[in-house]
Amino acid sequence: FCQRTLHPGCRKENQSGGIGIEALSRGASQAVFVEQNRKAAACIEENLNHTHLREKAVVMSKDVMTALRILEDKKQAFAYIFMDPPYGKLLEKEAVLYLDGSVLCDENTTIIIESDLDTEFSWVMDTGFTITKEKIYKTNKHTFLQRK
Repeated sequence: FCQRTLHPGCRKENQSGGIGIEALSRGASQAVFVEQNRKAAACIEENLNHTHLREKAVVMSKDVMTALRILEDKKQAFAYIFMDPPYGKLLEKEAVLYLDGSVLCDENTTIIIESDLDTEFSWVMDTGFTITKEKIYKTNKHTFLQRK
C-alpha cells in the first residue's frame, strides 16, 4: 500500500521504510528507521527525500540492538514500534525481551511484528507483553503486542 510514496529508483527488494513513510505521510510527528543493511538504509533516505519527509525522520544504519541502546538514552517511549526482521532468526524475540525492560515502550506503545506464517509467539506470555491482535495475510502475518 505504500509503493506510491517510494522512490522509483529503489529496486523492489530494497523498498525499505514504507510503513514508517506512510505513518509520516498520515501525520506522525517523527519516525526512526533502523536498518543494518547500508544499501537498504540508503534507499530509506532516498524514499524520505523523494516524499519530502526527511526532516521528520532519523535513519540509523545499525543493528537493532545497538540502535535500541542508543535510543534508550533519550528516555522517550514510542507510540508504535514496527519490526520486520529477517524471518526465522528470532531477532524479534531478542528485541522484545530488551523492550520489556525499556523506557522506549510504555503502556501506550503498540509493537507490531511482521513474520512468516510459521513463526510462533508463545514466548510472549513470559514477558510483560500480551498479544492483542494477529493479522494473517497470504505469505506473512502481523502480530500486535502491548504491555499487560
